[in-house]
Order: sequence, then C-alpha cells, then structure tokens
Amino acid sequence: MSLERRPHLLYVAWGYPPSRSGGAYRLLATANAFAAAGWRVTVLTCEREVFLRSTGIDPSMEERIDPSIDVRRLPFPNRETVLDLRQWSRFRAWAPEIWNMWQALLTARTFPEPRYGLWRPVLENAAAQVHAQHPVDLVIGSANPNVVHVAGAHLKEQHGVPYVMDYRDTWQLDMYSGKRTLSDRNPAAKWERSLVADADEVWFVNDPIAQWHAELYPNAADRIHVVPNGFDPGFVGASAVSKPEPPSEVRVGNIGTMTGQTPIRPLVEGWMHARQSGTALADATLELYGYLGHQGDDEGGVLTAIDEVGDDSVAYRGPVAKAEIGAVYRELDVLILPLGKSRFMTSGKVFEYMATGLPIVSVHDPVNAASGVLNGYPGWFPVERMDAESIGAALTKAVEFARIQTDDDRVAAREWASRYERSNILEPVVERWAERVGEGN
Repeated sequence: MSLERRPHLLYVAWGYPPSRSGGAYRLLATANAFAAAGWRVTVLTCEREVFLRSTGIDPSMEERIDPSIDVRRLPFPNRETVLDLRQWSRFRAWAPEIWNMWQALLTARTFPEPRYGLWRPVLENAAAQVHAQHPVDLVIGSANPNVVHVAGAHLKEQHGVPYVMDYRDTWQLDMYSGKRTLSDRNPAAKWERSLVADADEVWFVNDPIAQWHAELYPNAADRIHVVPNGFDPGFVGASAVSKPEPPSEVRVGNIGTMTGQTPIRPLVEGWMHARQSGTALADATLELYGYLGHQGDDEGGVLTAIDEVGDDSVAYRGPVAKAEIGAVYRELDVLILPLGKSRFMTSGKVFEYMATGLPIVSVHDPVNAASGVLNGYPGWFPVERMDAESIGAALTKAVEFARIQTDDDRVAAREWASRYERSNILEPVVERWAERVGEGN
C-alpha cells in the first residue's frame, strides 16, 4: 500500500501515554495496532504538563509509542489543576470561589462535563486542521473524558467521516450500583444520546456493560460491540514466568492502583485469618505494588491496614513502571485481583495476570464480570464470599498450588489466556475498518 493511499486514523484520547492511568495501555495498543497495519495515525491528546500536575506520568509508556504516529499534544483549557499561585489570574486570586463558579458555568455551556468540557473547541479545531492537512478516514475517541467524542462528531457533521465511541469507562452507568446516574433531560444525557445516534460503532469492554447500553439505546444495538481489554506480551515478557524450582518461600502480590474501592483491608484480614488458621502461609509474604489512590493520597487506607498486621508478612513496595513490571511478575508466585463489587467490573489487570501463567486469587464478589473472564483459567482461585474466612481459604489453596505448579502448568495457563492477547483482540477490529474504508464505508 503506497503512502498516498494509506487510510488515516484520527485517534482522540486524553490519557494517552505518558499518563500513568490504567486506561493508557488500551490507548497505546489501539493506536499502535492501526499504525502497525499500515494506517497513518494522528493522535490528539493532552499536554504532558497536565499529567505532571495531576495523575503523574510513566515515561516508559511514552517510549513504546509507534514512531510513525503523529502525536499532537493540545492545550488543556481547564486551570483547576494549576496550583501555583503565581500563575493564577487576579480574578482567581481575589475571589477563588467565584472563579470556580464562573469556570463551572463556562464549562457546562461549552460541553456538560466538569473539568473537561472546555476542551471541546480545542478538539474540534484540531480535528478540522488534521483533516485539512491529510483527509481522515476514521475517528476513534476513547473516553473518558467523554468530550473526546466531539472530534469525531464534528468531522462526521462537516465531512461525513465515520467515528467510533470507545468507552473504557461509562458516562451514565454507576459501575457499582448498576444505576443510571443521569435523567433523560440532563444535558450530558442528551449529548450522549446524540453522539451514540450518529456513531458508526460504540465499543464497550465487556458484555454486561454493552447489554446495559443496548437496552438504553435500542436503535444503536446493532452498532454496539464488545472490544475487551487484553494483555501486551511486550510488557509482561515474552516468556512470562518460568520457575525451574518450586518456591521455598511463596511471594503473593498485587500490582495496581489501590483506591477506596479496592478491598485491601478485607484482603489483609483474610491473610491474617489464613496465617492464624494453618501453616500454609507461615513462610509466605504478601506484597502490594502500585500507587496509593489516583492522587497519591492513600484513600483506601492501605498503609494503615499494613501497620495493623503486627508482623512483617505484609509490605507495601511502591509503584512499578510498566517497563519493569515483567521483572516483578517473575519474582512473584501468586497474584491477587482485588476489585470492588460490580457485575459490570472486569479490570484490565486480569488479562495481564493471566498472561503470566501464575495462580490468581480473585478477591472480589463472584458477581463481578471478571469472574466470567477467568472462568476456565488453570490456577484460578475465587472467593465464595468477601469475608476473612473465604478470602483466607482461597489464599491458602493458591499458595499450596504455587508450591507444586510446574512450568508445564504455567505454559498451559498462558496458552489458555492467549485468546486475550491484545493483537488477537485488535487485529479483527483493524481489518474490519480497513475493509469499510476501502469500500467507502
């Protein structure tokens, strides 16, 4: 395919690398997959400085962006993350509460999404400029924030360009209660209804979420697709985990951001119950890796829970750069998947965990969508209930299994999980759109 005839993807995503958010892996992989298939790819994303001021960055992620991708980091008009008083306007410094109200009103009038709505004109103008330079064949907006979808809607309205709405999170579904958070008359609900009506495809990460939205938007049901998260072998390591000898001291670990919804305290209580009830965990350790809250504020009380253990069997090891995560997996023997209760919850971490071939303990309610993903994985140990006794029993079984698990067992587990390798998920999507673009949509 000649350079002149390459299809052009405009990919719009706020949390694109080097953002350290969990969703950044999906963003990185999707844009890279289209680039690897020969597409011209332009990414509209946020300034790096915004992540430095808020969520933080992982430079190792940025290094994995396909060098052929044109990444355009656009100004982010929201000034709430600017805490340096020297950069404040006189108005904000004089009356910060009034400034906040004015900012919220201006945002709501531009696009009804707090903090992010003012990005709408920036995205629309940037999308128009990209299309004028190199005509766009497809726009994919990956939310959240949901304002990313306006770029595709704008190019479709002006030039008939097809667009895809890719939801990593939901706009008006409370993932934990299962309830709708907006009424039909809410401005945000009206926007979503309009965007979904015009979108060529709408992607969700699992069946329960997709079904919920198909019921909300029955006229779009045939355009709703499940594009699950997956794992990237380049991060986990091509050989995943290999252990020539059974572990003498079993290392149990959790890797991932720990928020107020992450059941770390029940995990620790289950750990202590198992240690007090038997000897299986006597020489085992529980190691917690990851950020403490999205803003580093330990909203889940992880450090307090560890302090209450009373021995050295539980430890917090800090965050891990994505480029180093393979080395951490190779040091662990059992993986913990702690999730809040939700039948809509899958978690991107579950796919990466399966790629290691290690035993996995699900510390979440069986109702979670992650249970459906893990069902059939060799070495899966789910809890029956979210209490100390059940969690302790699952931990005990997993640790005992880790002592006898062979490399052949781990290879079999990885082969089972290969269905969730990111390329196996994204290649059919890229091929489908290459055909549609080639046929004139």
